[in-house]
Amino acid sequence: MYRTDFTPEIVLRAYSMGVFPMHHSDTGEILWYRPDPRTIIPLDGFHLSHSLAKTIRSGRFEVKFNTDYIGVMRGCADRPEGTWISDEFYDVYGALFMAGFGGCVEVYYEGELAGGLYGLTIGGAFMAESMFHRVTDASKVAVAALVDRLNERGFELLDVQYLTSHLASLGAVEIPGSEYEKRLAAALRRRCRFA
Repeated sequence: MYRTDFTPEIVLRAYSMGVFPMHHSDTGEILWYRPDPRTIIPLDGFHLSHSLAKTIRSGRFEVKFNTDYIGVMRGCADRPEGTWISDEFYDVYGALFMAGFGGCVEVYYEGELAGGLYGLTIGGAFMAESMFHRVTDASKVAVAALVDRLNERGFELLDVQYLTSHLASLGAVEIPGSEYEKRLAAALRRRCRFA
């Protein structure tokens, strides 16, 4: 049973308005955010470094899509500083995945899940939620695979919420909230399939 303020329908509606939830571990509340500026990775502006390109070409990682969504969520939540991914998130995002609104990239090393990322897809927008790695470069390989998939499938927006140095190294940029809303509205009009 979902909380009345945190259901798959409410989460979809929120993302469509540029708002996303995070669980606050201290209070147990689910808080809603709309950062301004907002961070995106332009799908034509992904920075593929020479070393990352070499890693991808080496073939030591195997990339899969949408085969272990909850496993990727659990990998993202497994961090020493704690997580905003509560049990409710597994339920709600798992339901959204089953309904066709979730997307994940899994990166395997020697047969084991070594990294990945997950998010939600609405129209031509991919809202990346979190990423993780257990092997060096696995999360970067996941982002590179995601950008390739989104470009192949006609997506036009990759939302990564907040700027970090890791994301900046991959080409992420901040844009004003008003510009984000315009891009989101245009992306929502598209009909794209992630998987």
